Amino acid sequence: MMKFRFRRQGNDPQREKIKQDLFAFNKTVEHGFPNQPSALAYDPKLRLMAIGTKSGAVKIYGAPGVEFTGLHKETATVTQMHFLPGQGRLLSLLDDNTLHLWEINLREGSSHLEEIRSFILPGRASFESANAPTSVARVTVILLWTSCDMACLGTEGGGVHFVELPSLTLADSKPLFQDEIMQSVPEEYKCGKTLGPVESLQEHPQCPSKVLIGYSRGLVVLWDQSTRQVDNLFLGNLQLESLGWERSGKTFVSSHSDGGYMVWAVNSNNPRAQQPVTSTIPYGPFPCKAINKIQWRTSESGSPLVLFSGGMPRASYGDRHCVTVLQDKTQVTLDFTSRVIDFFTIHCTESEKEYDDPSALVVLLEEELVVIDLQTTGWPTIPSPYLAPLHSSAITCSYHISNVPAKLWERIVGAGQQQNPLQTHVKWPVNGGKSLSPEPRQKGLLLTGHEDGTVRFWDASGVSLKPLYKLSTANIFQTDCDHNDSLTQQGEDEWPPFRKVGCFDPYSDDPRLGIQKIALCKYSGKLVVAGTAGQVLVMDPNDEKSDHMINMATLDLLQDREGFTWKGHDRLTPNNGPISFQPGFQPSILVQCMPPAAVTAVTLHPEWNLVAFGTSHGFGLFDYHRRNPVLARCTLHPNDSLAMEGPLSRVKSLKKSLRQSFRRIRKSRVSGKKRPVVNSPASKVQEANAQLAEQAGPHDVEVAPVQRRIEPRSADDSLSGVVRCLCFADTYLRDGTHHGPTMWAGTNSGSVFAYALEVPSLEKFSEQCVEAVLGKEIQLMHRAPVVSIAVLDGRGNPLPEPYEVSRDLAKAPDMQGSHSVLIASEEQFKVFTLPKVSAKTKFKLTAHEGCRVRKVALVHFTSVSSEDYSENCLVCLTNLGDIHVFSVPGLRPQMRYDCVRKEDISGIASCVFTKAGEGFYLISPSEFERFSLSARVITEPLCTVEINRPHDSTAVSNSTSGSLQANGTRKMQSESSSLEEAEGVFEEIQTALSSPALDSPNSSADIALDTTADITVEDVKDFLVSAEEAEKNLKNMSEDEPRSPGILIN
Repeated sequence: MMKFRFRRQGNDPQREKIKQDLFAFNKTVEHGFPNQPSALAYDPKLRLMAIGTKSGAVKIYGAPGVEFTGLHKETATVTQMHFLPGQGRLLSLLDDNTLHLWEINLREGSSHLEEIRSFILPGRASFESANAPTSVARVTVILLWTSCDMACLGTEGGGVHFVELPSLTLADSKPLFQDEIMQSVPEEYKCGKTLGPVESLQEHPQCPSKVLIGYSRGLVVLWDQSTRQVDNLFLGNLQLESLGWERSGKTFVSSHSDGGYMVWAVNSNNPRAQQPVTSTIPYGPFPCKAINKIQWRTSESGSPLVLFSGGMPRASYGDRHCVTVLQDKTQVTLDFTSRVIDFFTIHCTESEKEYDDPSALVVLLEEELVVIDLQTTGWPTIPSPYLAPLHSSAITCSYHISNVPAKLWERIVGAGQQQNPLQTHVKWPVNGGKSLSPEPRQKGLLLTGHEDGTVRFWDASGVSLKPLYKLSTANIFQTDCDHNDSLTQQGEDEWPPFRKVGCFDPYSDDPRLGIQKIALCKYSGKLVVAGTAGQVLVMDPNDEKSDHMINMATLDLLQDREGFTWKGHDRLTPNNGPISFQPGFQPSILVQCMPPAAVTAVTLHPEWNLVAFGTSHGFGLFDYHRRNPVLARCTLHPNDSLAMEGPLSRVKSLKKSLRQSFRRIRKSRVSGKKRPVVNSPASKVQEANAQLAEQAGPHDVEVAPVQRRIEPRSADDSLSGVVRCLCFADTYLRDGTHHGPTMWAGTNSGSVFAYALEVPSLEKFSEQCVEAVLGKEIQLMHRAPVVSIAVLDGRGNPLPEPYEVSRDLAKAPDMQGSHSVLIASEEQFKVFTLPKVSAKTKFKLTAHEGCRVRKVALVHFTSVSSEDYSENCLVCLTNLGDIHVFSVPGLRPQMRYDCVRKEDISGIASCVFTKAGEGFYLISPSEFERFSLSARVITEPLCTVEINRPHDSTAVSNSTSGSLQANGTRKMQSESSSLEEAEGVFEEIQTALSSPALDSPNSSADIALDTTADITVEDVKDFLVSAEEAEKNLKNMSEDEPRSPGILIN
């Protein structure tokens, strides 16, 4: 039977307007390094860089704050990208053999990235059989002519096709096939073999009509497109990998699969060159790996630079990822920790200049981007203002601090600058575009804890997440490995001359070093870092180097409880004697929890000189001023033996696991008998009535939702003693007339412990000890884990942070009215009055929504209409990935947003909220997604790029617009030009393409053709040759035919 409760008239319009001014959900920007990069491009005129990924994403970067993001509709790997210099256009090739043209267009005062059209070479991308050879039409290499009106496509079958830009249509020029080339090849070179796929296409630097074509077998041809003749043949016999011109066009360099490179002279008097001018294997004479890419750059100051990737000795260093820079007798082997994807140099591209004069080398690796300064002696690295590898060591926790004081900010920045003496101070070379985003009103810090024991400080104030400082804790402990990398200590005569570059280092010396929890007081600079082996470090900022001993203290959380034996990892052994520390945060005290389980909660109160921490066994309170423990409380249940095994223990009790499994099954069967049958007619009627009431019910009646049954949890569930949250508060605990310091702790079994603290006055800190007395102990009925505890003042506002009131940085809390405590469990939120601890209000989230709370924060929302109006709200992220906003202290639902995919467990677990209404969560190991819940505080890339684009009527008519999405990309339409649309022979293909079930009705790229059982390579080749006329017909009809339906870019 339904329950109705009457209330006032429906939604209050005035309240709805206030909510619109306070709340708005936007995914704004992605911080960090793109996951699984696969392609790289650079526009020397606009000074923009593009990175493509295996998931089909396209990201364009310029000056800090200038970012564009696009996503191909097809989830396919971006294999190649090429800018049309100066035009703000980008050509991308996917591994499904489709070409896509992107444009940066100005709209509503800022620039946005849009996909304009796509194209696929006629012919099958692959045969039906998995063992069949790849298609001759598969594109292997792309060359954009300097004029930007034509692109040459080299294919797997050895042909070269010409495509007009920006229309992406086959040109009138006849394709170049191997038959035409083989007519000029000497008989003794043919040997009955094909030339293989086209490996490289390079335009002549002085004669734009001439193209250098390199085939896999080793033949290199200088082809004149204007006369359609072979000018020069270079009869190489080694498998070709890449080609590169010398600026004058008189010589070029070729790299090969044997780890060597050759320099060839272009001489009109010798059209058939049998031998190169020079041939070198830099890391020979032993077998070497292939040189994948090579570039030759001339320099006015001296010898040319030769840059190449690969070529390492196969047996000794075949597993190294290197880029070599050669200049005269100087040779440096840049040694990276992840695979080299691609590289380019930033150099002079003006045709009237005589030299390249490269200024920087940009190397895209699988896990990071490294830029080398080629103008400074020693070739140092240039620090990147963005694209930092967040996952240089795996991220284990995150912590955000809003509105950081200028003094602390300067000290952190100063410490970070002293950490990188090998970095140059040259300005970031990829600096195209202009950021329109306003300067951030306040500084924001994002701290990330890592598996290797480091804490990294990031500038999270604006669009670019910039690294500021790295704090390492590994040198405090004795570990198996030396922390100074052996590669950096090689002798001068070491060969190859390795130089370790980059900061990606996923290997941890000891997993016990991992950082689990961080707490920082932004006013005093006091920092607490807690780790996997129960280590709690209290640190202070210091602008000078220091050699000092660290004070040690041990806190036994078991309190000599019998019957418990720790089976997990050992504690970390501290180093003896004085330890040298660099400027920055330096540890003063190490508190070791025993047993050495991972720290699960930590909080800090610098005004009281107290730090509290919890593990799976209990919680402790420590006075770091007097360096003595105040309190230790064990939270273990007598049957909670699993907590004694630890996360790194190899000893697991199979008997215990089976017993627990059978206990859960038995419990579910017993409780299941009491539940109503889900599919019964009564329940179906009840569900249908609820839906009808929700859709068509009167506005003045609210239907109470059907609450889901919540199973009470057993007290002896494993890990019930885990401490989930801790907090300090100055409030009323003993009686309603005297307030004082308190400490609150919440556990996994729904227990809340509240302690009254006797903290001596400032003058008596050194004389008297802090004392703790248990004031209250609360047990939640359903024993749901306690996620968060917060004390509210008489007005229902959260209490200010330490030092905020004493330094006149915040309004004093209301100590006259009745205080209350907000306890958030995984299943519900509840407000209790203090000091009586009687229930005031509650909201059963699990009962209403069927989800569980994962992350909770109190957020201060300011109205976008008036800076004077603001509200404090409770924000929570659930296990379903949605975010709920509640009023405080009334706990009335305000907004609900879908944020994270419910399958993305790591993303949900990594989420951190800011006090101003923003948040961060990991969308990959190397990327944070930033989002905003506030209508006022939105950090998004707003930028513009000045583009000099030639007028093109076709491009204008085909360009389409779309609505801007939250992440800066747009839903847009793209035209797919494919030759099959004009071929009457393939009517059945057109029928398949027009299927309403497809997202792209006219795109043949999405269809696997199954009508080619009798097609041979020669048949496909003939079809490619005859494609020219069909394309002419298509162009002639294009003005009269209706546009094809667009593709949505999500």
